[in-house]
Amino acid sequence: MKFFVDNWYLILLALVSGAMLMVPAIKGGVSGGISAALAVQLINREKAVVIDVCSAGEFAAGHVGGAKNVPLADLESRLPAVVKNKTLPLVLVCASGGRAQGALAVAQKLGYANAQVLAGGLKAWKEAGLPVEKA
Repeated sequence: MKFFVDNWYLILLALVSGAMLMVPAIKGGVSGGISAALAVQLINREKAVVIDVCSAGEFAAGHVGGAKNVPLADLESRLPAVVKNKTLPLVLVCASGGRAQGALAVAQKLGYANAQVLAGGLKAWKEAGLPVEKA
């Protein structure tokens, strides 16, 4: 017991560092998103709708083919008009995946249970060698 009392700071340091090592594993498992290959399968097999939550300027510079642009700020008001069938899979995309994570919560709140985020966003899509359209 004396060891624990005398070295409490070492034990605390070990616990904190262990927790920091676990964060990426937990975060990736819960909300990491889907790969570009899986997104293509959803689009081709299940008629998934791709929603790009970037600004209009970013969307015009390059986007996933067939994607519909609904900026994150307008998502809650415009998504029900753009995608009427809430049972269709949604693939949410942004430049790197960060904004799409926020969009996922909005989509799920609106009742889109099959909404998913493209892990890595448009950057990962390009790295996978998949086509990008420009408006």
